[in-house]
Amino acid sequence: MEHPARVRFATRSAVLGARGMVATSHPLATAAGLDVLKRGGTAADAAIAANAMLGLVEPTGCGIGGDLFAIVRDPAGGLAGLNASGRSPRALTREHFERLGLDRIPESGPLSVSVPGAVDGWFELHARFGRLPMRDLLAPAIDYGRHGFPVTAVIAETWAAEARRLAAHPGFGEVFLPGGAAPREGDTFVNARLAAAYELLAAGGRDVFYRGPVAEAIERTVRSSGGFLTAADCAQHRSEWVEPVCTDYRGCTVWELPPNGQGVVVLQMLNILEGFDLRALGFGSALHLHLLVEAKKLAFEDRARYYADPTFADVPLEGLLSKAYAEERRRLIDLKRASTPTHGEPPGSRRGDTVYLAAADGDGQMVSLIQSNYRGFGSGVTVTEFGFVLQNRGESFSLSPAHPNAYEPGKRPFHTIIPAFAARDGEWLMSFGVMGAAMQPQGQVQVLTNMIDFGLGVQEAGDAPRVRHEGSSEPTGAERAPDGGVVYAEPGFTAEAIEGLRERGHVVERARGGAFGGYQAVLRDLRRGVYFGASESRKDGHAAGF
Repeated sequence: MEHPARVRFATRSAVLGARGMVATSHPLATAAGLDVLKRGGTAADAAIAANAMLGLVEPTGCGIGGDLFAIVRDPAGGLAGLNASGRSPRALTREHFERLGLDRIPESGPLSVSVPGAVDGWFELHARFGRLPMRDLLAPAIDYGRHGFPVTAVIAETWAAEARRLAAHPGFGEVFLPGGAAPREGDTFVNARLAAAYELLAAGGRDVFYRGPVAEAIERTVRSSGGFLTAADCAQHRSEWVEPVCTDYRGCTVWELPPNGQGVVVLQMLNILEGFDLRALGFGSALHLHLLVEAKKLAFEDRARYYADPTFADVPLEGLLSKAYAEERRRLIDLKRASTPTHGEPPGSRRGDTVYLAAADGDGQMVSLIQSNYRGFGSGVTVTEFGFVLQNRGESFSLSPAHPNAYEPGKRPFHTIIPAFAARDGEWLMSFGVMGAAMQPQGQVQVLTNMIDFGLGVQEAGDAPRVRHEGSSEPTGAERAPDGGVVYAEPGFTAEAIEGLRERGHVVERARGGAFGGYQAVLRDLRRGVYFGASESRKDGHAAGF
């Protein structure tokens, strides 16, 4: 671990605990998870309790109308991956979009809705890794739903912005705009309707949501808005346990989930960057930042070409992750000039806002969990009876028939949310994630290289300034920006580094705010048996342990 005297970026020290740790983006969610651990619950129990609370207190990023992905470290059996993402409505066809004259799926409204998978994800995690009754896990969120909670600063700002986008959707204002306006920082917000939904889940299990009154309410809501999602679509939903995929980066193993998510981008970027001595370049130098951006561009072009639901598309995973393919892609990087690359042809290929949390218990079980509505509150289609909004994840489909991520009924869309694990043999094991759509893999790579290449501690690695590139091709079929896109840089990088990027042909803008993601991590020091918790200084939350 990094000695405090060498800390350069940390907003605070990491939180330490020997028996358990929770890190989330909201203090009440962290408290709910920690209380579960103290009552003898597992890390999975704590993660469910924290996620349920986040769905109440941070509806701007997540909720039971969204999807979920998780990786669980079972001390007795390695890592298990959970894909709890939902599928598109079976009655909605691509021809319907053609009849409407659309070339892409709208970002809000009923046509962007897919089956919400998060609740099934909770019950899958609980059945395999939980210990306490589900009613105990949901009780804190039920209590705060009925009695209210004070809205925190970052969430209040996002809430106001989302209100401008979604206020016209029927039912949205009734639930989320009390008195006709978004709650401000310090205002108390009550959502007794969501509390009632949680109470039903606590008493009746997952079938209440997928085969009972909640599914029926979802169908009524979507149909009244002109959409296609039905209770039958909900009833057919099942999560899937999957094998995480990994790569080695300078002696550290990094695990992600396979597509339909974008976790493989992280592994591709690391494979490309492994061929450069980042430590020798120095953190924040122009060449360091240039290489981050160029590796991102190369991996994102492959993301746009190949990542999709593997049930419907042939995803050449082995080829994408091969070191030989990374070497081939690495040779395309010009150290002196910005590029506008296209996708590669890996072996086996065929032509043709969010919340993250980490939890760990005294037995060594660790959970890396990420959950989202996609764009803030999601589609705006509000199930008023139960106080939640349905996700707009269907927006991520392409309407180009030849694209691997092309819209089809009953298909999982491309997903941006990615939980992760990393380990250095015999030294440490870390569950971590970075929120924020396309920023997620870019943020994960920056956190990892900050730790592995530059020796930063788990808190400092997240607090260090970040860059974000926008302008790559998208899995929706949208082409990259013709000028190569824009590099956004947080405060903290030198004028010399920014000028060095511009000299290489990058368009660079200075920026601040929430566009650089939200990070949480729990690292277990394997030699001493101590947890180190880190939480994002750009968000409202914190880590806590005991």
